[in-house]
Amino acid sequence: MHRFLVVIEKVNGNYSAYSPDLPGCIATGLTREEAEFNMHKAVEMHVRGLLEDKLPIPESQASAEYVAVP
Repeated sequence: MHRFLVVIEKVNGNYSAYSPDLPGCIATGLTREEAEFNMHKAVEMHVRGLLEDKLPIPESQASAEYVAVP
């Protein structure tokens, strides 16, 4: 099993998603849930394509953290 960080951002009334560990793997949606669903499918397709092309699947290197500022 492979796990990848996915960043979802609200942009101009819709949502976009990407994974820092999978360059070029992006998705959009009218809602956060739709963007998340579409990104899940995009990651599956991206990894399947790497396997079919006999290319290495990158190890997840990205992480995220919130910073609280009083």
